[in-house]
Amino acid sequence: MKKLRRTMLFMPGNNPGMLQNAAILGADSIILDLEDAVSLTEKDSARVLVREAIKNVDYSNVEVVVRVNPLDTEFGKEDVNVISRVKPDTLMVPKADEEEIKIVDEMLNAIEKEEGFEAGSIKIIPLVETAYGLENVYNIIKASKRVVGILLGGEDLTADLGIKRTKEGQEIFYARNKVATACKALRVDAIDTPFTDTNDYEGLKADTARAKSLGMTGKSSINPRQIDTIHSVFAPTEPEIKHALRVLDAMEEAKKEGKGVFSLDGKMVDAPIINRAITTVELAKLLGLIR
Repeated sequence: MKKLRRTMLFMPGNNPGMLQNAAILGADSIILDLEDAVSLTEKDSARVLVREAIKNVDYSNVEVVVRVNPLDTEFGKEDVNVISRVKPDTLMVPKADEEEIKIVDEMLNAIEKEEGFEAGSIKIIPLVETAYGLENVYNIIKASKRVVGILLGGEDLTADLGIKRTKEGQEIFYARNKVATACKALRVDAIDTPFTDTNDYEGLKADTARAKSLGMTGKSSINPRQIDTIHSVFAPTEPEIKHALRVLDAMEEAKKEGKGVFSLDGKMVDAPIINRAITTVELAKLLGLIR
């Protein structure tokens, strides 16, 4: 099964203590941020700090993602050039469009060759946070084979649309649905926007569940205290696991009898239900919920 990205935790790239402790906070991925979390006067020093952290800190099995600055700023391309040479797992490109993803892809091709890295080893996660980006999300994913997921930026998107961002999230229903559908079509991850109230755990749980119900496969976070709640939503429940195991057992019995379609508890079971059961069991095994 591919890498889990249930949680992607933003960490400011100009905070040495947080960079050093990022790997032990429990997130599947950490996003070392050179963009919004860093003031203009600290951009260059933060880039050096993140570079040295990647070189010297043991991030173990946590995916290391670096959010670079937009390519149309004086910092973006230099971020890509400097950070890529210490081989982070992934670069996150803000306010992405297909042309920018192609530019980053070409830069990475050259850098990997110069540094002797395996071709295609550094991945890309575009950050879709504009109306233009949202309407072109399919093309953004197709712009590079390095793209492994899309992160939806709800705050910037609603600002671009000129609408109010709310806890209920009805205003980003379409955006979540469109991103999730495009990502599913092209077999990459769909990462939801952060929930910004770090003290409202019930609101976080409900918001995560809404995103999951629309097809999002993970959620970004801005505080490590949010991680357990998000993980609980994206983990299969005990009843879901038991049902999935029953479906797979019944499938094996049906195979012995030469049946392609069978019933369980009075309901027909066909390929989509079997595939869902397989995915549930694989995820449960990956999370250590079953052997």
